[in-house]
Amino acid sequence: MEKNRNKQIILATVLISYFLIILSNSVIFTGIVDIQHELSLSTKTLSWVSNSYSLTFGGLLLLSGRLSDIFPKKIVFSVGIIIFGITSLLVGIANTGTLLILARAVQGIGASIIAPTSLALLLDTFDGMERTKAIALYGATAGIGSSVGLVLGGLFASLWTWRIGFLINFPLAAVLLVIVFKYVTSKTSKQAISIDYWGSILSILAVASLLYAMTADNNQIIFLIIGVILLAVFVILESRIVKLS
Repeated sequence: MEKNRNKQIILATVLISYFLIILSNSVIFTGIVDIQHELSLSTKTLSWVSNSYSLTFGGLLLLSGRLSDIFPKKIVFSVGIIIFGITSLLVGIANTGTLLILARAVQGIGASIIAPTSLALLLDTFDGMERTKAIALYGATAGIGSSVGLVLGGLFASLWTWRIGFLINFPLAAVLLVIVFKYVTSKTSKQAISIDYWGSILSILAVASLLYAMTADNNQIIFLIIGVILLAVFVILESRIVKLS
């Protein structure tokens, strides 16, 4: 009975953490006008509020999943929650565009850790039909969370402030962290697994340079060349890794 209760608590923790990731993006979408007005951001600068998060989240997703295969998932997941919670607070209190963009970039790192590790925790916790149901709920959270997140984000932005959507992440992350340490058990892979740090870094820098070349007011050609070079180096590096494997 107690084992089943622990499983349900872990499931709830995973689903809530995943929902918070989706909510953070939804709040940006619904509060974008207020953010621009409140922080006096240009249209090009405003685009980096979303770009910075997407770059780190997408660029580090595979790396974070790899880390959860090597190190105890409980520790990796906890680190993701800590990063996400603290940076959500920084986003919520940001008074400049620079701080907001930097906080969003680091928040993306936390989200990239939470997303794959939370799914891995479900696979470790559940078996058989229970695992199938848990993964189905996990997938449904993405769809439901996107819709509900937009509604909540709109309410926060219209009734109070867009900052609420990020500030509430901090206490929720603290609660989730306590639950993780109490109910989640650590499991470590015994296999020797290599980690492609450089591939993740190069992919982020390459895409960031290309995006900046498209949005910058000057030096577009320089950043375009840098982006193309970094992208070429990334392709060469990854092709060598594939051959060695």
